[in-house]
Amino acid sequence: MFHGEVFRETGGLAGKRIPTTHHTWRCTTISELMINEQIRDKEIRLIGENGEQLGIMSAREAMQLAREAELDLVKIAPTAKPPVCKIIDYCKYRYELARKEKEAKKKQKVIEIKEVRLSPNIDTNDLNTKTSAARKFLEKGDKVKVTLRFRGREMAHMSKSKHILDDFATALSDIAVVDKPSKVEGRSMVMFLTAKR
Repeated sequence: MFHGEVFRETGGLAGKRIPTTHHTWRCTTISELMINEQIRDKEIRLIGENGEQLGIMSAREAMQLAREAELDLVKIAPTAKPPVCKIIDYCKYRYELARKEKEAKKKQKVIEIKEVRLSPNIDTNDLNTKTSAARKFLEKGDKVKVTLRFRGREMAHMSKSKHILDDFATALSDIAVVDKPSKVEGRSMVMFLTAKR
């Protein structure tokens, strides 16, 4: 910010401020945002610190207004005609942007695909164990790929074993829906389940 003596943040001296000959308060810039003396446009559209429209003026005039307010001039819409700048506390603005980005990342749930493998001659106990495992995955919000694997002579009776996948889906129908119905992929029959919304 603009004060009697001006300081600049330095990477190596975290938290320390050192006097500088520039008349600006410097923070690490966000992506390609231009601030203060980096803005050299002949004309810009200026927004005041409280969101009020201050009209079109030169970057120099806008810079002067930012100085008087002891704040920074930040180009927030560089592609607009003319570019839009705002008088704000840049470090605070940068902090707010970083916080919003962090919040957005938290809300993005990464959906994993977990696989449960079955065989055509699976016994009831094994089937129950596999069903329980799939239930846990679905409760966490993951997708479940159910693979029914065939070996040797079992390949000749693939269609007769489809009921295993159907029974598996039925056992989990209280919390899951069939996302992709069963289909043959090489030596396997595959089905995808996803949690009910």
